[in-house]
Amino acid sequence: MQGETAKVRLDKWLWAARFFKTRQLACEAINGGKVHLNGQRTKPGKEIKAGSQLRIHKGSLEWELEVKVAASKRRPAEEAKTFYVESEESFLRRQRLTQELREQRAVEPHSMRGKPSKRDRRMIHRFTAKGE
Repeated sequence: MQGETAKVRLDKWLWAARFFKTRQLACEAINGGKVHLNGQRTKPGKEIKAGSQLRIHKGSLEWELEVKVAASKRRPAEEAKTFYVESEESFLRRQRLTQELREQRAVEPHSMRGKPSKRDRRMIHRFTAKGE
């Protein structure tokens, strides 16, 4: 880990803090406008330091956080959580959204989730068979 005054590329920090699996995915998200630094769109090479404010959109989730440590090396997930502080509203909003998504999946019938199982396929064939 680097010191508090160090500066690191934004894409590298997002990768090190485990928001994205690769730096390429982090670059694509930044270029796509999914990451805002201090309230403005930015570029992957922009240097960030401790105290920088970030807003990250990933799928339907959104994080609002402040950078605590400008780390350039990927660390274990538990250690990576110490690289930033997430705002309380952001955390509660994400928890509420994930709970709603879980409830939606529980209510949704299994057959609507993707390709049919072998049993589902047989039932479809029986239903659609003409006079057999």
